[in-house]
Amino acid sequence: MGAQLTPYLMSEDARAQADFYVKALGGEIQSVMTFGQMPGAPEEMADKVMHLAMTVAGGSALFFSDGGPAGYTRSISLSLSYGDEAEAREAFAKLSDGGDVKHPFAPQPWGAYYGEVQDKFGVVWQIVKHL
Repeated sequence: MGAQLTPYLMSEDARAQADFYVKALGGEIQSVMTFGQMPGAPEEMADKVMHLAMTVAGGSALFFSDGGPAGYTRSISLSLSYGDEAEAREAFAKLSDGGDVKHPFAPQPWGAYYGEVQDKFGVVWQIVKHL
């Protein structure tokens, strides 16, 4: 059995970010555990998300955390590949809501539609639809 890679995003508001992705990409939140469910957690972290698991975009797993006392960083780009152009355009539009389009979704010389957007949570998404 080989390894499975699952992106784990550190967030300022994991619940809101996960809800946004459910609405933008489809999927559902599978489980949420707060720091308050762990013994010895600092009082100010009690309601913060320690671990949130969700499925998105046809079953891909994403994990989230509010970062904990150590904080978090944002150096990640996620790529979603679609077989259907309309689905790709819809995901791009929804992820762009409140975000910053870095590269409009359009045909590219390498034979694909491609767009890049930084969503309102600071995550960069590369949306691809191969021709």
